Amino acid sequence: MSKDKSIRVRYAPSPTGFPHVGNIRTALFNWLFARHCGGSFIVRIEDTDVARRVEGAVEAILDGLRWLGLDWDEGPYFQSQRLELYREAAERLVSQGDAYYCYCSPQRLEEMRAEQARRKQPPGYDRHCRDLIQEERDKKEAEGTTPVVRFKTPLNGQTGFNDLIWGDVVFENNTLDDFILLKSDGYPTYHLANVVDDHQMEISHVLRAEEWLSSTPRHVLLYWALGFEPSRFAHLPMILGTDRTKLSKRHGAVSITEYREQGFLPEVMMNFLALLGWSLDDKTEIFSRQELIDNFSLERISRTPAIFNRDKLYWMNGIYIRQLSVEDFTRRALPFLDRDLLPDVKRPLSTDYVRQITPLIQERAKTLAEIAGLTQFFFSEELDYDIGLLIGKGMSRESTAQALETSQQRLNQLAAFDAESLETLLRPLAEELGLKTGQLFGALRVAVTGQTATPPLFQTMAVLGKERCLKRIEAALKKLSS
Repeated sequence: MSKDKSIRVRYAPSPTGFPHVGNIRTALFNWLFARHCGGSFIVRIEDTDVARRVEGAVEAILDGLRWLGLDWDEGPYFQSQRLELYREAAERLVSQGDAYYCYCSPQRLEEMRAEQARRKQPPGYDRHCRDLIQEERDKKEAEGTTPVVRFKTPLNGQTGFNDLIWGDVVFENNTLDDFILLKSDGYPTYHLANVVDDHQMEISHVLRAEEWLSSTPRHVLLYWALGFEPSRFAHLPMILGTDRTKLSKRHGAVSITEYREQGFLPEVMMNFLALLGWSLDDKTEIFSRQELIDNFSLERISRTPAIFNRDKLYWMNGIYIRQLSVEDFTRRALPFLDRDLLPDVKRPLSTDYVRQITPLIQERAKTLAEIAGLTQFFFSEELDYDIGLLIGKGMSRESTAQALETSQQRLNQLAAFDAESLETLLRPLAEELGLKTGQLFGALRVAVTGQTATPPLFQTMAVLGKERCLKRIEAALKKLSS
């Protein structure tokens, strides 16, 4: 694989919220492209929208990247620490005639938009301040009006660029308005800041969401006006829900932090997100981290919207969980057990004890957050269940009590309390009692676990231990006699 150190890409989130799956998919594609090419992956925090900045969002963004293993080569850079660069660029554009100061008040702009809506005209700035003479500008300055800086978009002609996914894209300039570059508070808009930074940071390729496609002609015009060479663009396909509507929380568009808390493995999220718009072929679905790096290319990114299928994510997470070694599964399970087991469970949890339990539920768990629910009875001292669960199909209170009492007596005499010995004892006992194995085992299962569906009964009883099993059977008999 040829290496190209001139490949420089960036992930540039805005800390106006916590990073959701679409946002992180963009980070992943940039990272994979950089790692495949031997280039650099840069993190830049675009924190110039002061009013919408969310406390803790920056930390959540960086933690999400670390959790997924998306290491960065430079950064994080913060745009709020680079304001002078944007101001200089805006003033330069004004001085060379490619931008101008706009003094329109919010009230005037609101009235303008209302009038445009009434006339069914497309929204956009009406260029009221585009050709103000110096005298008019001086008057506005004297009145204390702080202007914004707007780009002087060409009124005619076309602006085009070649997108690495969409091909040649052309926009008519008369469909673009004179957009703001620098706000009255001195902070830049996304349009100015990202162009200045991408040039300064020598970003070779801009991989971002398809929603930015319509903004790209503005950026191309800015590159040209500033005398910069534009980056190469690749706009990634939209992500839709299974009903083919825009991805929302009901589809699973929650923050990456929530997926971590729900017990999805980071390598699964990487694998799953990589397939949202990229594929190697029409059949391969499971990829290791290195396989994704080795095979990733922009040519394999689709224009077709990607479908976020939460059921597929659960399926994939289950496959990865089943492939973990017992040691690894135990290590990953412990923090979730500590978090989710009932408060009355004694802590710290014994790693050795948990290691005996995890192989019993590894086939059933689809997420790490399910483990506490599947294993609570291993840790609780007292079981709380309905007596009706004890009495299986074709059984009565009396026959159930007799089956449990006989089992208790035989188990009490058992020297070795392992799965094999338990099976050797209990299978013939069912026939001796005139019961089907399912009837005896069902009663025992509820008695020792409080549940009707559990890991294999004999292994479960072996892990619980003789003393606890006998104690729980005694408690079941008391329920039946009350």
